Amino acid sequence: MKELAAPRMYGAVTVGERGQIVIPVQARKTYRIKAGDKLVVFARTGGPIGLMPAESLSRFLDRGVGDVPKTKEKPL
Repeated sequence: MKELAAPRMYGAVTVGERGQIVIPVQARKTYRIKAGDKLVVFARTGGPIGLMPAESLSRFLDRGVGDVPKTKEKPL
């Protein structure tokens, strides 16, 4: 099984008045994030906040849904 990479800190950001942040350049390079890319924001209440490129999530869901066997719904 493939090992997960250790978490890495890319620096600190400041939230602007409109709720905007700037993603540090090294993180943008590492994850190939460009201007105009859509990111999905996710978190658990009181836990860390994560960002994921929307295209990566879409590909993940496309592959996962294709692997789920189709079932017929039974009437209630």
